[in-house]
Amino acid sequence: MTDSSPSNLQFSHIGLYVNDLPRMARFYRQALRFTQTDAGDLGTVQLVFLSRDAREHHQLVLATGRPADLGFNVVNQVSFRVPDIATLRQFHDRLMAEGASDMNPVTHGNAVSVYCRDPEGNRLELFMDTPWYCEQPLRESIDLSQPDEVILAQAEAIAKRFPKFMSRAQWQAEVARRMEEDQRG
Repeated sequence: MTDSSPSNLQFSHIGLYVNDLPRMARFYRQALRFTQTDAGDLGTVQLVFLSRDAREHHQLVLATGRPADLGFNVVNQVSFRVPDIATLRQFHDRLMAEGASDMNPVTHGNAVSVYCRDPEGNRLELFMDTPWYCEQPLRESIDLSQPDEVILAQAEAIAKRFPKFMSRAQWQAEVARRMEEDQRG
């Protein structure tokens, strides 16, 4: 029997169809500091492979062929984790400088995030985890110009309003237990 533990199935990458491949590749290289690992044609489709992890050939692949009359983008968002608020601010500024739109800094209680849109309207989220858990969905605006400790205190106060507030470590232990049960089922 094949082992189906959580470590045997890991998320690797996402692909996005784009209209302007050079512009979008430049945006992800400049704004989010991806490295282009490969590029080429697969039939009539042109591809650019991008990664921020040397262990991964690509974490993001951009492909030509996005329909011009796309009425709805089925990708809700592409999310990236950062280690701290200072890094979140740095990427916020880079994204703005590279033409991201709809910039929206928020807290979810369990994270502090910046949402925006890339040049073709795909929604991006950059976030840092907080040490807390609270029920989701939750989204309240924050001011990134505030000091780190003010932002974290606001996120904690928001998270504490919810009855299932707990430390991230407690939540992770509970989820690990539930995942173990799911794997057995």
